[in-house]
Amino acid sequence: MTALKRRLGRFLPPLGVLLLVAAAWYLTTYVLLEPDRRFLLPPPHEVVDEGFLDAKVRADLLAAGWVSMKAALIGLAIAFVIGSVLAVLMAQARWIERSLYPWVIFLQTIPILAIVPVIGFWFGYELTARVVVCVIIAIFPLVINPLQGLLGVDRGLHDLLTLAHAKPVTRLIKLQIPAAMPQVFTGLQSAAGLAIVGAVVGDFFFGRGEIGLGLLLSRYSSRLESAEMLAAVFAAALLGMAVFWIFGALGRRIVGRWSDAWGAAERQSAPSGP
Repeated sequence: MTALKRRLGRFLPPLGVLLLVAAAWYLTTYVLLEPDRRFLLPPPHEVVDEGFLDAKVRADLLAAGWVSMKAALIGLAIAFVIGSVLAVLMAQARWIERSLYPWVIFLQTIPILAIVPVIGFWFGYELTARVVVCVIIAIFPLVINPLQGLLGVDRGLHDLLTLAHAKPVTRLIKLQIPAAMPQVFTGLQSAAGLAIVGAVVGDFFFGRGEIGLGLLLSRYSSRLESAEMLAAVFAAALLGMAVFWIFGALGRRIVGRWSDAWGAAERQSAPSGP
């Protein structure tokens, strides 16, 4: 019974918010908008019917979603490798951190919409350019979160390795990297959603090449197909939620047994009865 209550406590609040949003949506469509302007915000059932239940639109969404997901995952993988290398380098010496940290912040503050045309000019308008956009958008949490984990190791553990005359590589592999894993998965969760955003934004503004969700959004918008356009928006959001949950599940699986941040404390405090 207690387990059932916990599950209900987990799912009922989001469901309640969903019902409130749907009610506000219907109110806006049928009460606040004039009949001749309801095409601007079609009701939820119309979005589902014309956007997800229509066979052609559903096929277009699935194909475009795969294109965007492919660009996002490749960009996320590249950003993870680059970010991990930078974080490890910055954790080794203060002068390296001081040298690289401002440029990591610089990447985060680049107005990506302003440089999308430049990226297209340099890399073309196909998969490579979209991956570059994903890397630029997603790399910041993949540097900062691992770096905080590497630098946040308890000083007493460092002292133990110092007494054992441990080499820097041993200290890194046996102490810092394991201690940083919860932060690594936190960064991956954030970066995964950002990579999906980067894939859609790049696709939308490039306006050519293989059709992803961004280009599909642009086409639906130009045709004033509001229901299909909102369906594409929700498809992109669902992709972002899916990758967020996937990395969350991986984090709980890998570090959740010993990391308080990933649920160890919650499981230890939970009652053990039926």
